[in-house]
Amino acid sequence: MKITVELPDDVARRPDPGREALEALAIEGYRSGALTHYEASQLLQLSRFEFDAFLKARNIYDHAYDVEDFEQDVETLRQLETSGRMPRS
Repeated sequence: MKITVELPDDVARRPDPGREALEALAIEGYRSGALTHYEASQLLQLSRFEFDAFLKARNIYDHAYDVEDFEQDVETLRQLETSGRMPRS
């Protein structure tokens, strides 16, 4: 989907105003809970780890990867293994 946004002239004169707007949208969406970590990272076309580094570079630590995230990832891996969608080692 493509969305067009009209930016004020002073913002449009910045080196990469579209990227800045997209980053601001992803950050606020993630902080507010409107976007998951995955959705925000996909919006910026970053991997999980790249998105974490992106947040860290901007001193954003309020939603850092935590134990609950880890437990959810472990559960997802178990489900993938039992569904046969992930090869067992």
